[in-house]
Amino acid sequence: MITPLLGSLQYLWRPSLRVAAHVPLRRAAHLPLRRAAHLPLRRAAHLPLLAATALLTACAGVRGTGVTSIAPVTAQRVVASATGKTVPFAEMVTAASEADVVFFGEQHDDAETHRAELALLTGIGERRQKVVLSLEMFERDVQPLIDAYLAGGISEADFRAQSRPWPNYESDYRPLLELAKAKRWPVIAANVPRRLASMVSRRGLAGVDSLSIDERRLVAVELQCPQDQYYRNFLEAMGGGHGAPASPHSESSANDGMMDRFYQAQCVKDETMAESIVAGRNAAGGDAIVVHFNGAFHSDYGLGTADRVRRRVAGVKTVVVSAVPVPDVVGVDATEFLDRGGFVVLVRRVEGGR
Repeated sequence: MITPLLGSLQYLWRPSLRVAAHVPLRRAAHLPLRRAAHLPLRRAAHLPLLAATALLTACAGVRGTGVTSIAPVTAQRVVASATGKTVPFAEMVTAASEADVVFFGEQHDDAETHRAELALLTGIGERRQKVVLSLEMFERDVQPLIDAYLAGGISEADFRAQSRPWPNYESDYRPLLELAKAKRWPVIAANVPRRLASMVSRRGLAGVDSLSIDERRLVAVELQCPQDQYYRNFLEAMGGGHGAPASPHSESSANDGMMDRFYQAQCVKDETMAESIVAGRNAAGGDAIVVHFNGAFHSDYGLGTADRVRRRVAGVKTVVVSAVPVPDVVGVDATEFLDRGGFVVLVRRVEGGR
């Protein structure tokens, strides 16, 4: 399985590589950082079989909407981080529905994760009138294409031919977009264009200043990239780390510089997605809820994109959900995952396939 961080970083220097292609990459170690007090975890006697099968049926059964049918989520367990207890999926949906912005941190190539995403979005749509769908998987420059497709101005074939959807779009992201289309929800193409993130990974943040007016609009106006806990998480996940002082011309110094540029590209993605989320919610009205889907690294521990939304909007209420694929959702001790978000969705990992 390709981790969200390493999977997305492939885009910075190898545009031809996509997340769905199983490229051998070293997995990032789980980052047991800033753990809250570990409360006893009540093991589930059985899986909470999504009473949300009904949620999925509500989505897949809408006639004439083109929503792709998707199997019920049957291999998952939801844990509320505040208590460490297993809770019904519907309890998580209800809690998330009370937020202004919901972040769902996914594993890009995990099928059960994507089933849980659709169930969550469907459930929120049943509880809130104004919903905005936001996606890391589409870039700002294709926003006019998304708007045209949602309005019926272009065909799905034309939309998919021009909008650069990820290779797993059909199975994993199309159901989300088609649900939004059926419900007439706005959809945000939240991310910075890949070519611009790649440029930053080579030249650093200074490269943003050389962009044309039109291209600069595709990047967040405000760019902050502090060497904070998110930075330390990034270095650990990438297997890097700044050690003892080195000569400016040493190999170590060169590697540190490269890692810092990769981190700056990560910050540009987070800043741009955060700005897109805030703008999308403002356009929809203050009573709207934005449901944003991104790789888990962008929102785990409330950092990355989630932190940057909170910086932009004082008092905004956010809920972070983090999906964690594991071999055994019933037997695993979820304690080490609890600080990743308000809710952790343990999903059954299937090795060697979806």
